[in-house]
Amino acid sequence: MSLFNIGVRALQTNQVVLQTTGNNIANVNTPGYSRQTVALQNLPGQFTGSGFIGQGVQVQAIVRNQSDMLTRQATAAAAVSAADAARLQNLQRLQDNVFSGGDNGLGAAINDMMNALSDVVSAPTDLAARTVTLTRMDETATRMRSASDQLDQIAASVQSDLDTGVKAVNDLASQIARLNEQIVRAQGSGKAPNDLLDQRDQAIRNLNQYVQTTQVPADDGSLSVFVGNQPLVLSNTAATLSVGDAPDFPGSGQRKLFFTAAGGTAQVLDEQAIGGGSMAGQLKFYNNDLEDARNQLGRMALGLTQTLNAQNHLGLTLDGKTGGDLFQPIALKDAIAGAGNPSGASAGIGLAVADPAKLKASAYTVTFTAAGVGTVVRQSDGVALSFDGTTGNTLQDVLRGEGLTATVTGSPQAGDKFLIQPVHDAAGQMQALVHTPSQLAAANSVNAAMGAANTGSLQLVSLQALSNPPGATVPVTLTFTGPNTYTRSDDPAVPPALPTTYSYVSGQPISYDSAVPPTGWSVTLSGTPKKDDTVTVGDALAAGDYFQRDAGNAKAMLALRDAPMFDGAPLSDGFASAMAQVGTRTQSAQFAAQTSSTIAANLESDRTAVSGVNLDEEAAKLIQYQQAYQASAKMIQVAQTVFDSLLQTMG
Repeated sequence: MSLFNIGVRALQTNQVVLQTTGNNIANVNTPGYSRQTVALQNLPGQFTGSGFIGQGVQVQAIVRNQSDMLTRQATAAAAVSAADAARLQNLQRLQDNVFSGGDNGLGAAINDMMNALSDVVSAPTDLAARTVTLTRMDETATRMRSASDQLDQIAASVQSDLDTGVKAVNDLASQIARLNEQIVRAQGSGKAPNDLLDQRDQAIRNLNQYVQTTQVPADDGSLSVFVGNQPLVLSNTAATLSVGDAPDFPGSGQRKLFFTAAGGTAQVLDEQAIGGGSMAGQLKFYNNDLEDARNQLGRMALGLTQTLNAQNHLGLTLDGKTGGDLFQPIALKDAIAGAGNPSGASAGIGLAVADPAKLKASAYTVTFTAAGVGTVVRQSDGVALSFDGTTGNTLQDVLRGEGLTATVTGSPQAGDKFLIQPVHDAAGQMQALVHTPSQLAAANSVNAAMGAANTGSLQLVSLQALSNPPGATVPVTLTFTGPNTYTRSDDPAVPPALPTTYSYVSGQPISYDSAVPPTGWSVTLSGTPKKDDTVTVGDALAAGDYFQRDAGNAKAMLALRDAPMFDGAPLSDGFASAMAQVGTRTQSAQFAAQTSSTIAANLESDRTAVSGVNLDEEAAKLIQYQQAYQASAKMIQVAQTVFDSLLQTMG
């Protein structure tokens, strides 16, 4: 009977081994499945006078082949790769849809608009040239609004992805909690529920595609899952995540990830603590890359609107009237008060553009530590600018250095915070106003005439109005007393006092400013004058219809093309600079995505080398265990034959 029992046990054991091997082959393509092997042990031998005789074999356990360390490493690397891939995908959309080059790009529209002014300079009375210029202005405004709409569409797409990610995370967290409960119950048998463990590990890997987690095992077999320092899953209880507006500054457009424990209140999760996962990459893109893109476009829209409007105001139309706004003026929205400010709603900060050339493509956070004392932090680079309320160092002075005029209402108190987004929404508001060619103010509001009796080599290089009308500062006659000096006819000279003498340097502008903002004109002369040579600067309207053929103001507009505007870059290069910045970010993100993807792929390969099913190996084992099964059956047959012979002999 002992031989028969050994054969039966061997047959049963090899049947289990064959079933396990077949299960491996069947699940070769099942996501998350870990290869299983059968651990065998021999039964204790039975003592006889000749020694211990073996009792056969039995199954000790069905072992799940996996490495906790490799699983954790591969999961974490996959989370980082998912974050990099999500950010790269959105940056590429931003680059392709908004900051692209070519004839259809915004940069080409700006350059075409500025270059069209050259035809107006050459032929100021040509209505066709004026019409082309105004058409280019309208096209620029249209493309600017279109770019802003594209940013809104990208933002909506990212928001949709975040909402989808939140739902997936909450579903997976609930699934892991249920699996924890099932695993704890199953492990009461003393054996590991391999399939449930595989399902839980796969759910955690799926979860890390959205948010990076850390796992802490418990003694009862459950697994606690943490996002940052918050427990998303504790035993069989799951918390929830959500996406919403930043609570510090409602209405700022910033998106935050919130954690809500069962029966608790929502708490903001630090983006840095989230680490990896597609949602981390999407939040980084939304709150940083997309915000910077909005600021870049907004600053360009404000710069173009402010400078071209201001220059058009200084000129005369073909009707002899002061030029108006070429674009709809863009009003800056007030600073956003922080939630829970001690001063409540009584304090605020109104904003306007002081100098478009000083504007930064950035938002600012203002924090008051006392009345009139605090810090302004430029978010684009983290630079902190302090103000103490003293003369020359007030909040208004600090913001004026950033190109902004601030109007403080109420009395901000210690602890008050404000968010300033001066250029955030400007691009979507750019709108051309002038469509009638005669309303382009191409002519200077002042003119200059060389004296008819001049004998020197004096020549007029340029003439620019600083205000329109130029005020009481015209006409003014400059009379040269020598090659390097002159007097002005508007100086009150009461005999016997001598008139004031001014220095003249060829090629350097001679300006007359009487107020702030400037009122007057600026003239640049070249050459060497002789004594008694004169230049008279007068009101253009007083010189007949000459202003209709003048293009001095159009020339000044054209000169804005090369004027420093955006962080020192010319106005015409503003979009190229923004495009280069987005391109650099995209290239950096692409490198990061490639690197993290390679690392994740290598670690996943290492993990599957331990846990994955190799069909060739399983096929070889199938043959091996089949032979063992057949041998076990043969053993039973032999035992049966021996037993039958014994019975026959005894009979």
